[in-house]
Amino acid sequence: MSKKTTWYKDMVFYQIWPRSFKDGDGDGMGDLHGVYEKLDYIKSLGCDGIWFSPLYPSPGVDCGYDISNYLDIAEEFGGMAAFKKVLDGAHERGMKVIMDLVVNHTSTEHEWFKKSRQRIDPYTDYYIWRPAKKNGGIPNNWDSFFEGKAWAWDEERKEYYMHLFAVQQADLNMDNPLVREEVKNILRFWLDMGVDGFREDVITLISKAEGLPNDYIMPASKGTFLYNHGPHLHEYLEEFRHDVFDNYDAMILAEAPLASPKKALEYVDERKDPVFDMMIQFETQGADSLFGDWFHVPFILFRLKRIYTKWQSKLDGKAWNMLYIENHDHPRMVSRYGSEKYQKESAKMLAASYLFQKGTPFIYQGQEIGMTNWYPEDPDMYEDVQTRWQYFNVATKASPKRRLKRLWDCSRDSARTPVQWSAEENAGFTTGTPWFYVNENYKEINVADQENDPDSVLNFYRKAIELRKNLSVVRHGDYKEHFIFSSKLYTYTREDERQKLLVVCSFTDKKAVMKAPAGFDLSKAQLMLHNYADVSSKTLRPYEVRVYLLDK
Repeated sequence: MSKKTTWYKDMVFYQIWPRSFKDGDGDGMGDLHGVYEKLDYIKSLGCDGIWFSPLYPSPGVDCGYDISNYLDIAEEFGGMAAFKKVLDGAHERGMKVIMDLVVNHTSTEHEWFKKSRQRIDPYTDYYIWRPAKKNGGIPNNWDSFFEGKAWAWDEERKEYYMHLFAVQQADLNMDNPLVREEVKNILRFWLDMGVDGFREDVITLISKAEGLPNDYIMPASKGTFLYNHGPHLHEYLEEFRHDVFDNYDAMILAEAPLASPKKALEYVDERKDPVFDMMIQFETQGADSLFGDWFHVPFILFRLKRIYTKWQSKLDGKAWNMLYIENHDHPRMVSRYGSEKYQKESAKMLAASYLFQKGTPFIYQGQEIGMTNWYPEDPDMYEDVQTRWQYFNVATKASPKRRLKRLWDCSRDSARTPVQWSAEENAGFTTGTPWFYVNENYKEINVADQENDPDSVLNFYRKAIELRKNLSVVRHGDYKEHFIFSSKLYTYTREDERQKLLVVCSFTDKKAVMKAPAGFDLSKAQLMLHNYADVSSKTLRPYEVRVYLLDK
């Protein structure tokens, strides 16, 4: 019998991208010593869970997502002793801890890969190897997400290996039952230590189409529909659940590229036997882009509202939503859906736009103070492997200025600059030399200044999270969007048998007229949250947000 409960439905999680969170030992790299220092800060936000991006030993080609040892903590982050201290410290504060599970691929520095390229049993078929075609060509025409085609030649083995991401991230052969046993051993190792669950990185990619056929359908990103949601995916996920997860009260959060609500329900439908508890969908990031972050277009509010409402309505009563607006894989939201001119106002508005929806919210480090995108003058300043590939290999006929502007709009590195803790040198992130560039606006946007300002973005997040937790209507109530054709306002209600909550968000730098939906009497409602000092009329100012509560 499964030991699982649904504790995650009552929580708010905080995502830590370790190398840029807080440096505790002065070497310039964020670490677990810094995390331990800030546990009370995270708790003060109202967050009661932490998601760690990878902490494992890694060469760092993809900032930790190229793992060389799944059963240890990297020394640069403080090693295993520091992790256990943080884990115990979190649990003492009533906080859960989930880790990243990255098993679509490993680093080519992993011992499994080193032995596989030498054809040492039992590792020979741990990865997806194929010989060159008769003309010396690659095995098929699939593209990688990061660096060209999805195949790299290994001179030692004299075969190609698949890499859907960086060249140094070799895809595991999950069709090999020995590989699946390795995954189960990894899961048990951390769960037995006391970890409370996993965020499973690109987990829907682990089963590739049989025979690895060419893709003759997609004009770009070839192979996407041949390695995503593959033929044995459910079989393998059910194996992991029955053999491991059913024995623990652990949360399983899946990252699922290109997942629609209909597709998500195949994995998270609580009326059946779900293999995941929640799913990270990418559609929320699609209101200013086409086919992923690298095809930037102007922000369109209608697209965002449609995405929000689609996921709220399609999963309602069937599954539980994971709510987010930022993470380590996308540029900062104030710079995208909000306004840097109205940084404070739009950061607060964006918070309310999703924190009162039905589901479990996640907050990404720095989001709670309204951190913005980073604008370096030199493309060589970027660290991210995907960003560098895009600049030097895509749209190369465009001028350097236009290509650099594309990085400003699209790069993941905008979300990976060190957290701005204070106006002191290096934003208070480190007493040493930071591993990466600090955003130049840290003197205007930082935690220390906002702690002392009751009207700050930081304290707005605290109020919003506290309000969310105190209102049962947010946990259980029905969601409904109103005025769906408005090009300026996102208006929604949450309603149960006792209360009705109204959230009105202005997504424009122009004035807008607020209307209450039919059946919601503003004269009888209480204004619970707002982002301007005074609220005196129905005219909304730039990026204004209001949250009203009506008792029935």
